[in-house]
Amino acid sequence: MEIGTEELPPKALQGLSEAFSSGLCRGLEQKQISYMVATPFATPRRLAVVIKGVATMQADRETERRGPALVAAFDKNGQPTKAALGFARSCGVEVADLEEQKTKKGAWLYHRSTQPGQATATLIPEIIEAALAGLPIPKRMRWSDLPFEFVRPVHWLVILFGEEVIDTQIFGVRSGRETRGHRFHHPEPISLAQASDYTKRLEEQGHVIAAFAVRYEHIKVLVEEAAEEIGGEAVIEDALLNEVTSLVEWPVAVTGSYDEKFLEVPPEALIATLKNHQKCFHVVNQAGKLLPRFITVSNIESRQPDVVRAGNERVIRPRLSDAAFFWEQDHKKSLESRLEQLKTVIFQKKLGSLYDKSQRIAKLSGFIAKQLGAEESQGIRAGQLSKCDLMTDMVGEFPELQGIMGEYYADNKEIGIALREQYMPRFGGDALPSTPLGQALAIADKLDTLVGIFGIGQAPTGDKDPFGLRRAAIGVLRIMIEQCPLPLNIYKLLEEAQAAYPLLNAQTNKQVFDFTLERLRGYYHEQGFNLDSIEAVLVCRPTSPLDTDRRIRGIEAFRALPAAMSLASANKRIHNILKKAKESFPSEPDPSAFNQTAEKRLYNEMEVVSEKMVPLLKQGDYQTALQHLASLRETVDNFFDEVLVMDEDMKVRINRLAFLQKVRDMFLQVADISRLQVKS
Repeated sequence: MEIGTEELPPKALQGLSEAFSSGLCRGLEQKQISYMVATPFATPRRLAVVIKGVATMQADRETERRGPALVAAFDKNGQPTKAALGFARSCGVEVADLEEQKTKKGAWLYHRSTQPGQATATLIPEIIEAALAGLPIPKRMRWSDLPFEFVRPVHWLVILFGEEVIDTQIFGVRSGRETRGHRFHHPEPISLAQASDYTKRLEEQGHVIAAFAVRYEHIKVLVEEAAEEIGGEAVIEDALLNEVTSLVEWPVAVTGSYDEKFLEVPPEALIATLKNHQKCFHVVNQAGKLLPRFITVSNIESRQPDVVRAGNERVIRPRLSDAAFFWEQDHKKSLESRLEQLKTVIFQKKLGSLYDKSQRIAKLSGFIAKQLGAEESQGIRAGQLSKCDLMTDMVGEFPELQGIMGEYYADNKEIGIALREQYMPRFGGDALPSTPLGQALAIADKLDTLVGIFGIGQAPTGDKDPFGLRRAAIGVLRIMIEQCPLPLNIYKLLEEAQAAYPLLNAQTNKQVFDFTLERLRGYYHEQGFNLDSIEAVLVCRPTSPLDTDRRIRGIEAFRALPAAMSLASANKRIHNILKKAKESFPSEPDPSAFNQTAEKRLYNEMEVVSEKMVPLLKQGDYQTALQHLASLRETVDNFFDEVLVMDEDMKVRINRLAFLQKVRDMFLQVADISRLQVKS
């Protein structure tokens, strides 16, 4: 199946291709048509799928229907009732043709039949139309005066079932066996004798590499070889390579150069120009320094490659000149002089301007910087300047350079680095800010956004997250866990952030804290930690992400100990006893009231372990602390074997309940291990 179109949107091509293939396979499965394997194909002018081993017919289907009970199916004279006649009619048979089914629960009329499968060829058009209708197309377009809508106008349609054309009409186009080759190298139709000829005929005759993955790898090799020929190394990013693959059907690498004077402009600006405007790959030397060369991928194998090269160089030159002009103009004003301009840009209607946001960030950044050992004044200064580069010509042209240009335009090296690092991490797996000032600014920026957006009631719902709050929360947590040397208290920081918003709901910081805890569940689950270990820690609501990390890792180590299962069971038992207890009891037991050796022994051993745990808990060494707690296993087991907690004597019972609460609290200093599902 191939649908030929005008040039498809490059950034959507791969997703459309995969969705089309999945839709066709799903349709075959729903129709109970067996097949072996489906292979998607996608170029700028076509979406296609080749499916091998497709059954020519649906499998016959056995159907069974149970009718009315025998007592209701026949009257006392043995004649069929209306219920029996109606059931037979609905099955398309006479009452005499129905069977009787008898079980322990009763007897019923029963009908069994075989429904023959339909020919696959008759079902294919319906399957294709359903697959096309289900494609993820945000905005469909119409063409000519036709009533159809699709991502782009449709020009041809191929549907081959083996050697047979499945005759149908989709989007006003009649299906056939003629595909089209490259727009310039082979614009004439190419007739396919059978479906299996598709890729070979297109490549050999039509100058089209139809398989996206094959074209992707081919382009990668071409670009690498072209860079090697000019003595450099091409920097190939997946996103650009994907886009270029979506733009060409017959790739040819073309090298080009530009004036070395442009290297005076920051390399990030030159690279952005080459990538965004011209879809070119930049080239670096062995030291990673940008060379005045580029590699573009043409969609035509020209007989005059030098003319193609010159044309690309001619187009790139004014683009680079623009970047050089922006660089020159931006240097005429300091970052600080642009601070007032931020008042003209709204961050969010209810939360004020970017100027307001930068003032809030400044205060919080200074507060965090001080905790991280940096100068508070530097943190404040970095916050005030954090959004100023958004007012520069360079960032206006290339928004992805925000922060990066801030570093170039800053008059202080440490603050400049912080301006670059404030947006880290930009995506999952991205690098984290490496300097205390950068960490402080990045955390402050993200927490301000979280508190502000939650405070006006625009928390993420479902998969809608226009402000990137989930990414912001994960970013804050990653910085605190993976980078910061101090156990920052995120709840305290949220309180500080909310203090800058006096009119927000007083519960906002709690809502954001709960939101970040939820992100931690996903963060640790992705790393392979046990869900019950994560829950055992998070239910204690620790306020320091770094402390949370140490607890979870400590619990993961603890659950491997022989004592883990027994102590987890004991904690469950304690939890259930305390939950069911109706009596009120003090926070501390009275040791002098103990009348059993087992409880005295447990109390004494707990006192010893508690003393050992105090310095360990301060250091965050939860793994060693849990090992000390594990030493109580035998004593705890012995306590439950010999001591009846719910004693008839009320004073004894209350004292023992207080004692159990003390035991539970001792473990809760690390985690609620009653939630562990530890197996022997």
